[in-house]
Amino acid sequence: MKYSIKAHSLAKAHAVVDIRNFQVLIGTSTEADNQLPNPAELLLTSLAACILKNVERLSTLQKFEYTKSSIEVSSIRETSPTRLEDIEYQLSIYSEEKLNIDLLRRNIEEHGTIYNTIKKSANINGTIELIGEDV
Repeated sequence: MKYSIKAHSLAKAHAVVDIRNFQVLIGTSTEADNQLPNPAELLLTSLAACILKNVERLSTLQKFEYTKSSIEVSSIRETSPTRLEDIEYQLSIYSEEKLNIDLLRRNIEEHGTIYNTIKKSANINGTIELIGEDV
């Protein structure tokens, strides 16, 4: 499978990424820094989307029902060289079922395309929490 996007930037403004029939604005200037997502935030967004997509896919494979999942991902930017090194996530899955969280984590770590790409250059640590619907 091949992935492809197109992007362009406007000087002292922002960038626009075209993904299929959708556009994403990205902060690429100091003027846009406080209004639009920056590249580091988009990288964390990609990781979050990868994990959430895997929860959906794995719910079928592991045969569990859930009503929603939510994730918070954070990292601190290191300097010299600039990079994101330690990435933390907190995944919450809302379900009344008893889930095999260890199996879910192993599958997310093994089959997540973005997860595996990022883990080659950064430490990823996370927790998975099961939240009952009556909570």
